[in-house]
Amino acid sequence: MAAYGYARVSTTDQDVSLQVERLKAAGCEVVRAEQVTGTKRDGRSELETVLAFLRAGDELVVTKVDRLARSIGDLQQIVQELRQKGVTLKALDQPIDTGTAAGKAFLDMLGVFAEFETNLRKERQMEGITKAKAEGRYKGRKPSVPVDEVRKLKAEGKGVSEIAKALGVGRSSVYRALE
Repeated sequence: MAAYGYARVSTTDQDVSLQVERLKAAGCEVVRAEQVTGTKRDGRSELETVLAFLRAGDELVVTKVDRLARSIGDLQQIVQELRQKGVTLKALDQPIDTGTAAGKAFLDMLGVFAEFETNLRKERQMEGITKAKAEGRYKGRKPSVPVDEVRKLKAEGKGVSEIAKALGVGRSSVYRALE
C-alpha cells in the first residue's frame, strides 16, 4: 500500500506549500498540488492525474476534505471512483476513513457543510453586488463587443448573424449590445 497526497488552494495568491509539507510528513510518497478552484472538477489536472495513478490498496491523503471537493456531488463522485478502485481516502485534519461506516457518514456530513459554506459565500457575494448596484458603484463587466460598432452595423441594415460574423463574436453578444 502506498500513500499519495493531493493539495489544493483556490487562487494563485494562496500558498500550497504548507499542505504539501504536511502530506509529505504524513508519509505520502508523491504529492500532487494545484492552484485552482474546488467548486468544480473541470480544469483540475493534478487531481485527475493522481486519481488515474491510484491502484487498489493505495491511500489518497488530503489535509482537509474541502481541498478535494467543494460540492457534495463532486465529493461523492470522487469517493465512488476511489471505492471502485479499492483506494481509501484519509484527511489529516478530520477523522475520515472510508473503510468504515462511521467514516463514510462523517465524510458525507463534511461534504454537505463544505457545499453549504460555498453557497453562503455566493449569497454574500450577490448581496454585495446588489448593494453596489443600488449605490451606483457596480457597473458589471465591460461589454465584450464594441456596442457602438454593433449599433452602427445594425443601423446600416445588417442582420444579427452578419454582425456577429463581421466582429468575430457570438450572436448572443450582438443581441445584448442591441438591448
